[in-house]
Amino acid sequence: MTLLAELVETSDRVAETPARLAKVRALAERLRALEGDEIAIGAQHLSGSVPQGRLGIGYAVLQAAGNGDRAAHPSLTVADVDRRLGEIAVMRGTGAAALRVEALRALFSLATAAEREFLIRLLAGELRQGALAGVMTDAIAAAAGLSPAPVRRAMMYAKDVGAVARAALLEGDAGLAAFQLEVLSPIAPMLAQTASDPADALRQLGGEAAIEWKMDGARIQAHKSGDTVAIYTRNLNEVGAAVPEIVATVAALPATDLILDGEAIALDASGRPYPFQVTMRRFGRKLDVEALRAELPMRAFFFDCLRHDGVSVADRPTRERHAALVAALPAELRIPRVVTTSADEAQAFYDAALAAGHEGVMAKSLEAPYEAGNRGAGWLKIKRAHTLDLVVIAAEWGHGRRTGTLSNLHLGALDPATGEYVMLGKTFKGLTDAMLAWQTEAFLAREIRRDGHTVYVRPEIVAEIAFSDLQASPRYPGGLALRLARVKRYRDDKRADEADTMESVRRIHAAQG
Repeated sequence: MTLLAELVETSDRVAETPARLAKVRALAERLRALEGDEIAIGAQHLSGSVPQGRLGIGYAVLQAAGNGDRAAHPSLTVADVDRRLGEIAVMRGTGAAALRVEALRALFSLATAAEREFLIRLLAGELRQGALAGVMTDAIAAAAGLSPAPVRRAMMYAKDVGAVARAALLEGDAGLAAFQLEVLSPIAPMLAQTASDPADALRQLGGEAAIEWKMDGARIQAHKSGDTVAIYTRNLNEVGAAVPEIVATVAALPATDLILDGEAIALDASGRPYPFQVTMRRFGRKLDVEALRAELPMRAFFFDCLRHDGVSVADRPTRERHAALVAALPAELRIPRVVTTSADEAQAFYDAALAAGHEGVMAKSLEAPYEAGNRGAGWLKIKRAHTLDLVVIAAEWGHGRRTGTLSNLHLGALDPATGEYVMLGKTFKGLTDAMLAWQTEAFLAREIRRDGHTVYVRPEIVAEIAFSDLQASPRYPGGLALRLARVKRYRDDKRADEADTMESVRRIHAAQG
């Protein structure tokens, strides 16, 4: 049986090296050494998650539970930890909080100092040693002696990395092939990289691309199985009850087995979009849905088809998926689109999107497959203003009339090569009193530590940041800094792993040059 200390040693090795290949080798060695029933657990732990999911235990509670006795020598096994966490996960009802603390204290008493620190960071969601999804994908492939491609594909459709690791190491390609896109089982949406303008997008995509309006709505994934329709958000929450008119639209389509990717958006009487925050009012409403529906009707526009009449087309090129979309939907439900090789035509289409009130366009390679959960190079977003979706990594206490609130935001982007967030600058601009009150509460709930006037937080909150340009800066470790940054809005529809990375930041800076 594998000791927890062995996972901790691997985690430390991965954290200490910035080299991707060294990370992959260390992870692959550990995965190969795990016993069959430990593979899924070990892969999840090394990826920073647990099979039981988020246990809802705050950092302060974990620290308090960890202040007791500790073991002098390693004795905890991977299976021991999983069993004890499973027992904690099912604790419910009166007195459950106290029982969880006692159970955690008992677990931590069996751990060494290094093991305890690992467990606290793991359960707090703070185990960021660089074992990102891409690194772990390559590690699983290396451990199993397989090509990364089938592992990457299985990761798109699997519920967790542990299931993929177990299938790869125990069953090989045949086990990975069992992971399929299934109706009523949502997958993470494909994300886009950035281009500076339509001409730049055409150059990046090889000269020809599909150009589509980029609507500033709520990303949705619509599933239809017979008479059952489900509408999922980008966070994979089912929200059909909040948007019954979209459910009715999908239910009326002739296909009986269908998965669509698109946007839900509220339009005014003239057909122009309401601001994003107005559209999102519909998704937070559980009561009086019909009253709000009359006040703020929603429409759905779709741009991709992943499954049509029982056949998955997600792995097929864009041109084939769009043909399936055309077969499944009437034109009024499809986002406006043009395929072109002309920079002038692409620019005119972009200008028309802005004139209609939308935020820009998407440029898509006609040969790109659908890369669920990935920021694929085959999709590029072009927006009028420079904006980035960045993660708040800390905030400073305000002064003057902002005294008592966390105001000045520290903004970061994930560097995929290291798995660490790189700070790009600070801003306190664009914040309303309501936003200040909300973010102070939200940041304190995610507090990790304090340093003077600065509160450091778990990197979970995404903000859309507008800025004038990026400038070279020796002040920040990434060598780049935002200029004239301000908060445009918080993206509560996005997870931190969906925010822009340093790859996007560097691409924008290069385009400026």
